[in-house]
Amino acid sequence: MRDMAAHVLALYNAPTDPTHFEQYYHGTHIPIAKKLPGLRSYSISKGAIGTPAGAAPYYLVADLEFDSMEAIQAALTSPEGAATVADVPNFASGGVTLMMYETATV
Repeated sequence: MRDMAAHVLALYNAPTDPTHFEQYYHGTHIPIAKKLPGLRSYSISKGAIGTPAGAAPYYLVADLEFDSMEAIQAALTSPEGAATVADVPNFASGGVTLMMYETATV
């Protein structure tokens, strides 16, 4: 195995106000989250999210990459992590599921 990393995957449900979600997420939340210490990369889905069976129940998917699970924990317990987590209710009216996991290129 090589190229190990750890990820935070955020699965955002459909918001009650998509326009507010888009404006706030792009204009406010992304700049806050990009300050997370140890963040390697931050990518988001573009357009509709699908499954082999059709539409997925998610509005947006975000993938934040770090060096390790320890780096994720350090980021989330930092002041920047607290600010990022505290900001989520300001736009994620449909709720969000967060998953954390390690990866390895095979």
